[in-house]
Amino acid sequence: MRLLASLILILAVASTTHAQTVTRDLPYARPVNERHLLDVHAPDKAKGLPVVFWIHGGGWQTGHKGLVALKPKAFNDAGLVFVSINHRFVSDTPMGDIIGDVAKGLRWVHDHVAEYGGDPSRVLVMGHSSGGQLAAIVCTDDRYLKAEGLSLAMIKGCVPVDADTFDVPAIIEVAEVRARAHGVAPPTHGHRQKFGNDPVKHRDFSAITHVDPGKGIPPFLILHVAEHPDTGAQARRFGAALTAAGVPAEVVAVRETWHAAINDNIGKPGDPGSDAVFGFVKRLVTR
Repeated sequence: MRLLASLILILAVASTTHAQTVTRDLPYARPVNERHLLDVHAPDKAKGLPVVFWIHGGGWQTGHKGLVALKPKAFNDAGLVFVSINHRFVSDTPMGDIIGDVAKGLRWVHDHVAEYGGDPSRVLVMGHSSGGQLAAIVCTDDRYLKAEGLSLAMIKGCVPVDADTFDVPAIIEVAEVRARAHGVAPPTHGHRQKFGNDPVKHRDFSAITHVDPGKGIPPFLILHVAEHPDTGAQARRFGAALTAAGVPAEVVAVRETWHAAINDNIGKPGDPGSDAVFGFVKRLVTR
């Protein structure tokens, strides 16, 4: 597969805000392929700015780093560098290796984001849907960062957006109980299949399993659709576990929205979910 060379574009932003420098298709792991690439969006002449590290959704089986909607411009306007990564899919990669991809992306940030105006010691990890699970697990199970010679100290906050898999065994049980109650076949490509048919792995891939005091787990903002029973239940339970461990955690239920919109509206002025995200960021890292 032919890889695109790194491409730097200077984008004129049609507002009173600054221009952006966008660097696309930077490799962050080996072997280099389209799933091991990331994009960096930075305010023009950025230097020493906090970094948002974004993980796309898509059920661990689809999606790409370009699914960022309003986020790059909005975070750049707020004085942050925005990094968006691809990762491999469950169709050909074990879940643990996909989480490892995220950690390798953070290794790249640690080593290189200063070249693009970012501060590698002030990183916020965020993601939507399946990307929210990946964000949460890499911010609680520090083995993945340790494998890259890193620690949780570089991460100043975590924002999973409408994820349903902080507790993988729970979401599997909910889906299968529903199927039995309604007399329908259980999912054939649901969470059980995506996370491997092994209860030990299900627990190990659950962020809630790894919540303990004293680990340096960063503060969390857990955003979810108010009317969604599964993401709401998972968010509240995960938030409670973090709080019990002494980790600052805020659970925000956004009303009158849906799974795609809660993500796409981050950066939209006046959107309640977006306001919660940018308030969280401002409290933690912006100057």
